Amino acid sequence: MRRLISAAFALLSACLSPALAQQPPQRSECLAMANAAPRAMPVAFRQAAAAPEVEITYAGHSTYFIDTPGGVRIATDYSGAYQVGRLPDVVTMNRAHSTHYSLNPDKRIPHVLHGWGEDGKPAAISERIGDTFIRNVTTDIRRYFGDDSGTDMIRDGNSIFIFEVAGLCIGHLGHLHHKLDDSHFAQIGRLDIVMVPIDGTYTMSLDGVSDITRRLRASVVLPMHRFATPLAEFMQRIGKQFEIDRRTERSLRISRDTLPTTPTVIILDGV
Repeated sequence: MRRLISAAFALLSACLSPALAQQPPQRSECLAMANAAPRAMPVAFRQAAAAPEVEITYAGHSTYFIDTPGGVRIATDYSGAYQVGRLPDVVTMNRAHSTHYSLNPDKRIPHVLHGWGEDGKPAAISERIGDTFIRNVTTDIRRYFGDDSGTDMIRDGNSIFIFEVAGLCIGHLGHLHHKLDDSHFAQIGRLDIVMVPIDGTYTMSLDGVSDITRRLRASVVLPMHRFATPLAEFMQRIGKQFEIDRRTERSLRISRDTLPTTPTVIILDGV
């Protein structure tokens, strides 16, 4: 009998071990919410706890710092030139040119995420770091010295990064060089906050980026790569359905509960 029981346990352990060794697949809540059909929600009779806040700070150029409720600090398009407070825990980079990446970041930064593949293949990022799930959607880029001609594109050479934290879906369009097609929008899913380059020249035209901004229809639009672009020109192109909120601070604290009800362009001028 003991031999039979031991054999049964051994067989059960052999079956379970591979399953236990496998990590559960990463899952995007933003994609799930974008693809889910509307459903009725029961009325809550007790007061819900306040949603946790994320702090977003504009450091300059295309670098925003995102500080999560769990203490993770993220820097976008990180070159090391724009630093606010302590070193980030996570940096994302795009290789359009050297103001958007660093091949020698501070060695104390534990997570360095490149928006390009190292082996000729597209970057494929799907990582949970602390309380944040980070993924990417690849786009093509012009070769830097071929910008004037608008030719010689590098396929999947860039990435749109998406950060899912505290119930928010935050997207950073990076150094975007072309219009997005339906497959890009499907991969991006729903965004609550989007960081958009509005230079109108080095990335893409104001008409092009305005079309993308309208279609994404995020609750909050954070301009970047601003240079001397007249804000009124960008606002005119994206349409009257977007409001504008210009602030003297460089940081924004926001949660799911405090998202504006009307899509709003927020300018953080305290750089």
